[in-house]
Amino acid sequence: MNTNLNAQIPAAHSLTGEGTAVGLFAAAFLLARKLFSPKPAKPELMSRADFYAELVALKDQIHAGHLAILEKLDANHRELLAALERQGSRINTLEAGLARVDERTRGVNR
Repeated sequence: MNTNLNAQIPAAHSLTGEGTAVGLFAAAFLLARKLFSPKPAKPELMSRADFYAELVALKDQIHAGHLAILEKLDANHRELLAALERQGSRINTLEAGLARVDERTRGVNR
């Protein structure tokens, strides 16, 4: 291991006048290209009135969807209530029939 702190550092390459000129020309070219290149078009900003008009249209669309869902829920609720009523009447009919059978069999078993 070399412990010499004053070791020789390799000398940096020196640029010639020609290399410096090429570097300066390239830098100037890149700077000119950046400055004079066409700028990307900024998106057209929306006016406040247009924004609020779009907002109202979106609100109306959401409201219409909400109303459609409510109508669908209402229809499903009515359908379920009707089915429940039918099932209730069937159960009542079965209970009445079972009660008659029970009364008939009670008299026979005594």
